[in-house]
Amino acid sequence: MKRRIFLTTTGMSLALALTAATAAWAENAKLKIGFVGVTSGPAAAWGISNQRSMETRAAWLNELGGVTIGDTTYDIEIVPFDDQKDPKRAIAGMEKMAQDGIHYVVGPNVDDGAAAVRPVAEQNGIMYFPYAFPKSLYEPPASNAILGMVANYQSGPAIYKYLMENKGVKKVAFIAGNESDPLSQRDSGSAAAKALGLEVVSDTVTYQMDTTDFTPVILPVIQTAPDLLVLSGVSPANAPQLIRSARELGYTGLISTETAQDAAVLQEGAGELANGFISVGGASTPELASDTMKEFVTRYTDMFGEYNDESNTKVYALEYIIETLKANPAAIDNVDEFKKTMDTFSAPNPFMVGDAKLSYVGTTSFGQKRQVSVPLVVNEFQDGAFQTLFVAQVD
Repeated sequence: MKRRIFLTTTGMSLALALTAATAAWAENAKLKIGFVGVTSGPAAAWGISNQRSMETRAAWLNELGGVTIGDTTYDIEIVPFDDQKDPKRAIAGMEKMAQDGIHYVVGPNVDDGAAAVRPVAEQNGIMYFPYAFPKSLYEPPASNAILGMVANYQSGPAIYKYLMENKGVKKVAFIAGNESDPLSQRDSGSAAAKALGLEVVSDTVTYQMDTTDFTPVILPVIQTAPDLLVLSGVSPANAPQLIRSARELGYTGLISTETAQDAAVLQEGAGELANGFISVGGASTPELASDTMKEFVTRYTDMFGEYNDESNTKVYALEYIIETLKANPAAIDNVDEFKKTMDTFSAPNPFMVGDAKLSYVGTTSFGQKRQVSVPLVVNEFQDGAFQTLFVAQVD
């Protein structure tokens, strides 16, 4: 009899313990953060890096018990949408976020998509963090978009100046895909190069995005004998093909881009021919990386089996959203409150050593703070991996 009572009591205790544990886990509210960007096709690496960075950091924060904003503790839920680099799908993705009551969205990754979703974001009270460069997205009267990285018109001049001073570059040529993003980046890059006193020997040659044989496209460009060949707005899938074509045609000068790249894709597509290729890297270097950044890389790699250096930058958007909401809990469902907080916002930067801060910048470029502050890290590809060429900062 006593044995039966003991078993019954033990069973009840276990049930109560499980109920209590479930209640404790369930008591956290959900904070949904959206992602609308490209995760398929030639530019997939850009958006995949975004989504994986968000999912890695969200899982980590949830494991630590969630994030406390005001009097409420939240578990972070990432809601992704693949826009396939199609502006119409980007609009559909942002409309889905609005229907789900989401006020903070990371992406889109390209100019067309970021511009297309602007009306939806503004009409539905959504702040979004594009990885797209048109200044009109960030200049008044626009106010809902926040640039999530360093723009090409900020990184380009820094790269050209460095190469002028350290590599003796005097002549530069540009080649771009026949789409708005790369064409826009070509135009601003060419203007910046001329402003620095470089001779632009070619900036009119373009290629279709589905090109497979780049030899006839790139031949007239390298015949102008540039010291530097700039692949404006090049996608990670097209970069190794263009590099290979240029090298196999005998071009021995420098090659660069202002877009982030994937080391694994470069190695697979161009191998040692890609050695010396210069691109914008993630916002961290081994010297800058804090223990938190190192753990982020480990967790990301464990979750997905690989790591993309660009995620050193992509990890920041979610962190900025969360920390700004912590600074002003009223912004949780009111983006006007979020905007009020941006001008004076400052928080410790968990991903960098020392006393680095999270803050919003962009006044010089946009006339208002509509850009996250991340270091400008410029990389050089060498033997399958990126090496830091130099680090700069954007106001």
